[in-house]
Amino acid sequence: MKTTTARATVLIIATVLVMFVWAFPVLWTLLTSLKADLDVLAYPPVVLFEPQWRNYGEVLFGPISILPALWDSAVVSVSATLLTMLLAVPAAYGFARLRFAGKRALGFYTLATQMLPPVGLVIPYFLLLNGIGWIDTYRGLVIVYLTFSLPFAIWLMVSYFEDIPREMEEAAFLDRASRFRTLWYIILPQVRGGIAVTVIFVFLNAWNEFLFAVLLGGKTVQTVTVHMFNFVGVEQTQWAKLSAAAIIAMVPVIVIGLAAQQHIVKGLTIGAVKGGGRR
Repeated sequence: MKTTTARATVLIIATVLVMFVWAFPVLWTLLTSLKADLDVLAYPPVVLFEPQWRNYGEVLFGPISILPALWDSAVVSVSATLLTMLLAVPAAYGFARLRFAGKRALGFYTLATQMLPPVGLVIPYFLLLNGIGWIDTYRGLVIVYLTFSLPFAIWLMVSYFEDIPREMEEAAFLDRASRFRTLWYIILPQVRGGIAVTVIFVFLNAWNEFLFAVLLGGKTVQTVTVHMFNFVGVEQTQWAKLSAAAIIAMVPVIVIGLAAQQHIVKGLTIGAVKGGGRR
């Protein structure tokens, strides 16, 4: 009994420490966003202070308002997510159910695209988009985001489609249902949890992306991750406002994460569960 209690105590302490390490940067950013500029740079750090809510007001409605950037991020992220899912669902179903020539090679190519370092693709993307006049446009960023979100979405969705028993499709085929009607009315309702997981991951990846947004965007289209650098200057960095902008940018991510945490955990563990079942 004592051994069990000791193990539980150690586990609780370890969990608290891990959670503290994970949450500390977010909490520190939140505290910094509420400080005055002098308190931000004070040493030793100021722990007790009067919250300065005006930092959020200036970030939202000041000369360097973050609202247009939030709109740009929303447009690009939602568009990339919708387009990705529109293509990923039938592609993943095809990999999971259909037999066709080159299926193994095409599947390996889809997975291999996830292994390419993003920085190595910046120059080809820039030359391509510049050639067709899509630099600093919504459609340019959406297409670029599609190229790295689509393989990930297909790879994740295949696992869900493979979990659906083939007998359900065969029964529908016996009733003379077409493959499209079978997919729409029989299969998709069974994998709606997997679709939700994929949508969440694709949206979060697009929302948090920085490298392509800063190099392929500009003044017309400037996502929130890029816009925050407007608070960083050569002579001075406005740490309080930068932290406030970061907190505001994190709000949609936190809300989506809390609302769909069960789906996210399922998406992270499905591969391990399936792998264990096959042994």
